Amino acid sequence: MSVAFTKEDSAETASETLLPDRPVSPHPNLVTQAGLKALETQLHSARQAYDAAQAIEDVNERRRQAAPPLRDVRYFAARVRTAQVVPNPTSTSTVAFGSTVAFRRGDGRLQTYRIVGEDEADPKAGSISFASPVARFLIGHAVGDVVGAAGQELEIVAIS
Repeated sequence: MSVAFTKEDSAETASETLLPDRPVSPHPNLVTQAGLKALETQLHSARQAYDAAQAIEDVNERRRQAAPPLRDVRYFAARVRTAQVVPNPTSTSTVAFGSTVAFRRGDGRLQTYRIVGEDEADPKAGSISFASPVARFLIGHAVGDVVGAAGQELEIVAIS
């Protein structure tokens, strides 16, 4: 049946209910134990939001409200399924996934970040993704090393 013979908002509703999947990184899905827990929590929340949307009587509103949590359920289910938990590093001699590293930038700023998985990274909260350029510079290096490229130098001052 043509959209011309249905309610006016049906075409709009149809486009809103067909949300594209959230993009998935091409990098391995490395996570800390806390990162896996956070993914599981987000999956649970998305499922609850989807279930709540399914209780809406109006079919168009139900589809509109269910689309975002359904997309999130697909994303978080895939991320939980592909998660590779990396144990905390046992050594602080070199920077590794899970390390907290303090470094001095060329302009003198001192910054500290924990290197974590992509889904758990939050620079404002002090964590960066292992796939970020800064983390890639730091991983495998020790205190006192100066790393970087393209005019950006970072001196590692502490690893924990």
